[in-house]
Amino acid sequence: MTAKIHSIESFGTVDGPGIRFVTFMQGCPLRCQFCHNPDTWTPQGPCRYEMTPTELRDEAMRYYNYIRKGGVTLSGGEPLLQAGFVAEYFRLCHEEGLHTALDTSGHIHTPHALEALRHTDLVLLDIKTMNPELYPKLTGVPQDNNLRFLDTLQERGIPTWIRHVVVPGLTDNDEWLQRLGEHIAKYDVVEKIEILPYHTLGAYKYKELGLPYPLEGVPPLSAGRTKEIKQMMSKYKPVQ
Repeated sequence: MTAKIHSIESFGTVDGPGIRFVTFMQGCPLRCQFCHNPDTWTPQGPCRYEMTPTELRDEAMRYYNYIRKGGVTLSGGEPLLQAGFVAEYFRLCHEEGLHTALDTSGHIHTPHALEALRHTDLVLLDIKTMNPELYPKLTGVPQDNNLRFLDTLQERGIPTWIRHVVVPGLTDNDEWLQRLGEHIAKYDVVEKIEILPYHTLGAYKYKELGLPYPLEGVPPLSAGRTKEIKQMMSKYKPVQ
């Protein structure tokens, strides 16, 4: 079993607790308008590595002294497109006593994909919006599985961090932000919400790929508005 891997970050600090060995998997079924990694979309796209679970575990263990109090994270793209690899890699990492985190959209809700949760210590679940009409416009897919995935995490008692990108003119809406807060407040497994301000750092990749940038002209979310949203959302869950 091998996986297509877009890139590796050996000292990650934003994809789970502590210092982490973060692997970005190739391939994603979503086409989020605010995605800053469009080069990870196609499974056949450019990948730097093709590795077995054992090879990736061995690479992670090179940094064990740094990540032993943090762990490993699989991000993307969408890791659950290669769910069998995720399950086996996390199993091997557990054998080494490493904490495992999965960054996912929750779109792939199949028995095969959910098998990967057996060895997942933390899920970073992206909820793009609670507006059911806006969600498919933002992502290209319906929201049903995204919310079903959160239900499954609750049923299995898997600690979860919710990630939410706030885009001016799209998801920067007090009504829908509050609906998100009200929704996740019902879930005991949700430990906190990460408010991620929209930025344009990935815009150049669209040009390199010959793709139009969907949010051309949309400014980054201001620091002041980000702080305001975090304060508003903090009444529902701890906010980062």
